[in-house]
Amino acid sequence: MSGKVEFFFDFMSPYSYLASTRVEAMVGAAGGSVSWRPCFLPALLKATDNRGPGQIPAKLPWVVKDLSDWADFLGLPPVKIPETFPFLATQANRCALVAIDEGKGPAFCVEMFAAIWRDGRDPNDPVVLTDVLNRVGLDAERVLPLAASQPMKDRLKAASEEAVQRGAFGVPTFFIGDELFVGNDRLDFVVRRLKAS
Repeated sequence: MSGKVEFFFDFMSPYSYLASTRVEAMVGAAGGSVSWRPCFLPALLKATDNRGPGQIPAKLPWVVKDLSDWADFLGLPPVKIPETFPFLATQANRCALVAIDEGKGPAFCVEMFAAIWRDGRDPNDPVVLTDVLNRVGLDAERVLPLAASQPMKDRLKAASEEAVQRGAFGVPTFFIGDELFVGNDRLDFVVRRLKAS
C-alpha cells in the first residue's frame, strides 16, 4: 500500500486547521507523505445531506469549547474565530491549488490556516491573501488572478466531486488509497495504518 496520505481540507474548517498543524510531522514520522487536497466543504455537505457543526445551534457552544481544548492539548495559541465567521474561503482554496502547482502548497496552507484560525484574519480580504502568498515566496499579483480563473474554479469543483465520490462527507478527510479517515481526531489512526502497511 502507498505511504501517501491525501488530506482533503477547506480553509473554512477549524478542524482542518488543527490537522494542518501536525499532519506533515505525524505522517512523515510514520514514513509517509502528504498530498494537500483543497476542496469546497459546502459542496461536500450538500452532496451528502450533511451539516457542519457550526450549523447546529445546540452543538455550537460545544464546538467552541472543543476547539479551545484541542488548541490547549496541542500546545497551540487559542483558536481565534474571525469576526466574519461564518465565511466561505473559496479564493483561499483556489490559491492553494496554485501554490501546490508551484511547489509551495504545504507552506501556503499552513500559513493561511494560521492567519485565519490563529490570528483571526478574514480569508476573503485581498490584503490577507496577498500577505500570506508573499510570505511563502509567491507573487500575489500573479497568483490572485490565476486563482480566480475558470480553470481553477473547475479544479476546485472537480476535487470536491472526487472527494464525495470516494466517500467523503466533510473535512478534514484523509485517504490512504481507498481507505477513509474522517476528522482531526483520526490522525492517530492514519499513522497507525501507515505503520501497519
